[in-house]
Amino acid sequence: MKKFSGTTLNGLMKRSAALMLLVVLLALTACGTTPEAQPNNGAQTAPPAQNAGAGQEGAAPKSAAYPVTVTDGAGLQVTIAEEPKTIVTLIPSITETAFELGLGEKIVGVSNYCNFPEEALKKERLGGREIDVEKLLQLAPDVAFVTNHHHEKYPDVLDKIRQAGIQVVVVQSSANSFEDVYRSIRLMSAVTGTGDKAEQLIASMMKKKQEIQEKAAKIDKPKRVWIEVFSGLHTTGANTFMHEMLQTINAVNVAGDQNGWIQLTEEQVVALDPEVIITTYGKRNGQTEEEVMKRPGWSGVSAVANKQVFDVDNERVNRPGPHMMDGVEILAAAIYPEIFKQPE
Repeated sequence: MKKFSGTTLNGLMKRSAALMLLVVLLALTACGTTPEAQPNNGAQTAPPAQNAGAGQEGAAPKSAAYPVTVTDGAGLQVTIAEEPKTIVTLIPSITETAFELGLGEKIVGVSNYCNFPEEALKKERLGGREIDVEKLLQLAPDVAFVTNHHHEKYPDVLDKIRQAGIQVVVVQSSANSFEDVYRSIRLMSAVTGTGDKAEQLIASMMKKKQEIQEKAAKIDKPKRVWIEVFSGLHTTGANTFMHEMLQTINAVNVAGDQNGWIQLTEEQVVALDPEVIITTYGKRNGQTEEEVMKRPGWSGVSAVANKQVFDVDNERVNRPGPHMMDGVEILAAAIYPEIFKQPE
């Protein structure tokens, strides 16, 4: 009789469960219905060796010791029994973090929007804001890194993934601050046993931030900036990572007296009279600086009158991930070109 190691047997059982669930899903879908999800709060019964992640301050564990219990971005405790051999990452910032932690070879699937680094384009695509569950179950990864959006909008889908023996870890994708980003990096490193690399990555990000702040300290008169995150005059208020980006470069967020991600009216924006207007969706939506300059009633806005309207790379500026400081530099170069050079 052929003998299997505990790790191999566990992998076979998990893949068998995944395939069985896939067959059931396909059959029920053909009948126009889906099975009711069983309650599952993500808690595991295995005794934790240590606890790390979103609910714990400080550095990630430097040595990989399993089992490990983490508190994820949704406040759920998840126990990882052994080092994951395969993972899926379902939003660009999570995918980029995984690559920076040296996990590229373990990634077997990503979201449709993951396009950096170049290696991400070669991975299996698993949907956009909605997860392609059938594909994911076929891949049968050890861990699925999902977002708080998935947790809030598709809890039944996540339960199906858990029932297939796949560990689900929620990463907080809507970061309110740089510290939230660091916390997410540490969470992922705790799950994957890459604590040393996480601390090196965070240290490099902090160093870059300090260098930017030192340059920004030369600015005598901070400029007043309106950031248009996407069409419809949606912007960033206080308690968002993009607000902190502006603070880092010594610029004033004209919507900083409001909280979170907000939408204003044209009258409100015109009344704020920003000196610089930044859009972060132009290349994606065909929006150009010229179109902003031609908006009726905006000719008196200082940024328009002085031609200080710029569209920037949304993939670097809008993603709260390991390359976030590149986004800070891009903003700085647009707002204060006399001090900051555009990064190549």
